Amino acid sequence: MTHARSTTVTTLAARRTTAAALGIAGALLLAACANPTDGGTTEVAAKSGGKTKINISPDQNRVTTGKVDSIASEVPEKIRKRGTLELVASSGSAAPLTFYATDNKTVIGVEPDIAHLVADVLGLKAHINTVSWENIFVGLDSAKYDAGFSNITVTEERKEKYDFATYREDNLAFEAEKGSGLKVTGPKDVAGKTIAVGSGTNQEKLLIEWSAQNKEAGRKPVDIKYYQNDSDTYLALQSGRIDLYLGPNPTAAYHAATTGKTEVVGTYSGAGARLQGLIAATTKKDSGLAKPLADALNHVIDNGTYAKVLKRWGLSDEAVTRSEINPPGLPKTDT
Repeated sequence: MTHARSTTVTTLAARRTTAAALGIAGALLLAACANPTDGGTTEVAAKSGGKTKINISPDQNRVTTGKVDSIASEVPEKIRKRGTLELVASSGSAAPLTFYATDNKTVIGVEPDIAHLVADVLGLKAHINTVSWENIFVGLDSAKYDAGFSNITVTEERKEKYDFATYREDNLAFEAEKGSGLKVTGPKDVAGKTIAVGSGTNQEKLLIEWSAQNKEAGRKPVDIKYYQNDSDTYLALQSGRIDLYLGPNPTAAYHAATTGKTEVVGTYSGAGARLQGLIAATTKKDSGLAKPLADALNHVIDNGTYAKVLKRWGLSDEAVTRSEINPPGLPKTDT
C-alpha cells in the first residue's frame, strides 16, 4: 500500500469513526447497573438524564401490533399455511440483543422483540430458535429457518447467498479493561495488539483487513484470538491475555456499564470506513420473504411500535428511517 493510499484510508477511517461515535450516542447511554431491589429489571440512563428500567424477567409484556392483510398476503403460501415464522438467532449473543431472561430459558432482547413485531404484521406466530452463529446460516441454507434476526450485518459476500431487509444501524466497539488508556480510531491503533473477535463475523473481517493494512504500512499485525463464548473472552481481557475485544457496540456498552470493569475505547461502522453498516433480517436468496419482511418493518416504523421497541432496550439512536432490501453492504475487500 502506498503512502498516499494509506493516508486516504486513515482519513476516511477517522471520519467514519467520528460519525459512528455520534450515531451510537444513545447506545452509549447504557450507563446501567442492576437494580438490587428488583432482580427482574436493569436500570439504564435515559436521554433526559433520568433512569429507564429494562425488563429482563421472563414476563416481557412485549410491544405488539396488528396484522396487515395486504402485507401478510405477500408471504409465501407454504409459510402462511404453517402459521409460524421460523426465526433463528445466535445463542452466543448477549444483552441487549438476544439473551436469556432471569429464568435462564426465555429468549428476550431487542432482536426477538423486532422479530415478534414483524410476525404480528404478517399474521404469524414467531418461533425463535437459538443456535450457534455458524448454524444460523446452515439452517437458512437448508430452509430449516425462514429468517435470521441476530444482529446480522449486510455484506456484499453474504448478498450472494442471502436476501436482506434492514432494521437497525450496525456499529462495532473496541472494549478494553477500564483505565487501560487505549484509544482506537483506526488501523494503526491496533498494530501489535492482541484482540479477540468472533469467528465468521463482519468484525473479524474488518480486523483482518486492518491487520493487513498495518503489515503493508510496516507496522506490526494484529494478534487475533478466538474464544468459544463471551465469558472466556472477558476472562482473557481481565487477566491481560488480550488487549481488546471487538464486538457489537450495544453488547459492549451494556457489558461495560453493568460490570464497571471495562470500557468502550473506540467505535466503528460495521460496514467499514466508507459506509454506515446495517443490521438486517436475513433470508435464503430468492425465498420470497425479503419483500414482506421489509414491508412489515416499514409498517412498524411508520406506526411507532418499532421506536417503542428500540427505546425499551436503550437503542433509539440505532434506528433506521426505512427498511431497505439488499442495500450496499460491507465490501468484499474494504480498501
